[in-house]
Amino acid sequence: MQNLIRAGRAFYGIGIAGIGVQQFIYSEFRPVILAYWPSGIPAPSIWAYIIGAGLILTGAIIVFGKRARVVSILLGIFLFLLFLCSHVYYQLYLSPYDFHFGNWTNALKELAFSGGAFIMAASFPETKSFISNRALLIIGRIFFSIMLVIFGYDHFLYTEFVATLVPGWIPGHTFWTYVGAVALIGSGLCILLKIQIRLVGVLLGITLLIWFVILHIPRAIADPYSGKGNEITSVFQALAFSGIAFVIAVIAVIAKAKKFE
Repeated sequence: MQNLIRAGRAFYGIGIAGIGVQQFIYSEFRPVILAYWPSGIPAPSIWAYIIGAGLILTGAIIVFGKRARVVSILLGIFLFLLFLCSHVYYQLYLSPYDFHFGNWTNALKELAFSGGAFIMAASFPETKSFISNRALLIIGRIFFSIMLVIFGYDHFLYTEFVATLVPGWIPGHTFWTYVGAVALIGSGLCILLKIQIRLVGVLLGITLLIWFVILHIPRAIADPYSGKGNEITSVFQALAFSGIAFVIAVIAVIAKAKKFE
């Protein structure tokens, strides 16, 4: 279990750090981090570098484990505040489009990243702080599950588009789109309701890792520049989400053994 939890932390930390590196490359915030830049605040590139450096540093700390619990909690809080103050505010008050789930993709990913940070924190030994590992795990599971369930629903809502993302060499694109939808919704509900979390977490982590290898990496290699590296961002996101699932699988077992969950 320790090897799996280390791998999960590494995947999440590398994913966070990779997005931070991208902010240096493009001198601006990744859309998954910030929905828009307020016009009244100067020097957006400088702020993108500062936050990018913070993401790289926190990602490295989570991978190597020194003071990672506190850093993970702070990262989770920071990302959740960005989710509320940037993404939610933008979608409710500034977005020129009518409401639909597709517009909330980056917002839900940031919510999942926030939940992932809390889950990483819960995977380290509990120390005297303002929040327990039990609370961190509950919050993290809820945030991550919300993304999984809504993304699964999106597969039904936008079937034709999602089917185009299935690699061309795999037959039955629509069929696999529906399979992915059921897998995401089912995984989200099981993690949320604590149903076979260990098994579901491992299977979800493996599934996301397979998508990382056969879907996201080839798309990033084929088209690394459009959308200022959006396909590369998707690589880091898939790796991080896989890591979150693996860590959930392990600490769910630890939580049950220690009876803190």
